[in-house]
Amino acid sequence: MNNSSGIWRRALRGVPRLSAQEWGRLDALAKWLIATRSAVLIMTFISAAIAGIFAIRAGKFDFGLWAVMTIGLVMAHATNNLLNDMTDYARGVDKGNYYRAQYGVQPLEAGFWTMKDAWRYAIVTGGIALACGIILVLARGGLTLPLLIAGAFFVLAYTWPLKYVGLGEVAVLLVWGPLMIGGGYYVVAGEWDWNVVLGGLPYALGTTMVIFGKHIDKRAADREKGIFTLPVILGDNLARWVAIGCMVMQYVLVAALVIAGFFSPVMLIVALAIRQLALAFKMFRLPKPAEKPDWFPADAWPTWLAAFAFVHNRAFGLLFLLALVIETGVRLLAG
Repeated sequence: MNNSSGIWRRALRGVPRLSAQEWGRLDALAKWLIATRSAVLIMTFISAAIAGIFAIRAGKFDFGLWAVMTIGLVMAHATNNLLNDMTDYARGVDKGNYYRAQYGVQPLEAGFWTMKDAWRYAIVTGGIALACGIILVLARGGLTLPLLIAGAFFVLAYTWPLKYVGLGEVAVLLVWGPLMIGGGYYVVAGEWDWNVVLGGLPYALGTTMVIFGKHIDKRAADREKGIFTLPVILGDNLARWVAIGCMVMQYVLVAALVIAGFFSPVMLIVALAIRQLALAFKMFRLPKPAEKPDWFPADAWPTWLAAFAFVHNRAFGLLFLLALVIETGVRLLAG
């Protein structure tokens, strides 16, 4: 635990379980990586990368604006994760061995730091995100300010009240699709393009299904706490089928955009992720085991469907990104 790079790597792969003594020996960056659940921040980086590649494809890429936008989005996501834990802790949601405290360190609930400590990290992280947003508003203007306001709204309102009334999953889809990819493209390229929004929707659906899977995993606990996520409202069986349908829709949308001519056939490379889709399909149709299987990663338990949705989304997202890079390179070389 004294090896900083080692704990950084663990935090980037998952949410490590730590004792109070181990937590006390961590440096500030390690605490930030763990508290912000940095392993999932890759999903935001991929969205920003997709927006940037679309701008390159349009011949309107600005690296400076893209870099500031990417840092701002990642920091906004990190801020949301901090505020999520802070809000749930303040409302008493995480008490009584609630799901969040089982799959990794919840620093407040574990007593590893105080609310004052959490606010300090949230203010710095959110301050960086806001500073990036202000820079982009001044540099680009136009729709950038409304996009910044919308982003700030979702950062602040996701945990409460949106998640409590079945709108949390809808918010995630809007954020990782139109807001991050469509809005990110606007900031970098200086134009709004609905084709870009549609082009980013397959990845946004996959990201949303990670959250959706987690909400199915903890559906019973949420219902007891009065948190009406969409899976709580839909019920277990229907929620599972909705998730499966959305993951299949990722491939359908890519194929449709190829047929429509927005994407070239190169984008069909994403079909290589069907192996992970098949595994996710299987697991979404089976009941969660009462105890962790020997083969399942200890750091991931008790998440279950969320873990399989994450593996699928990571495979799909990286292939989507790779195909987009290849396609854009071919288009540029072809003139």
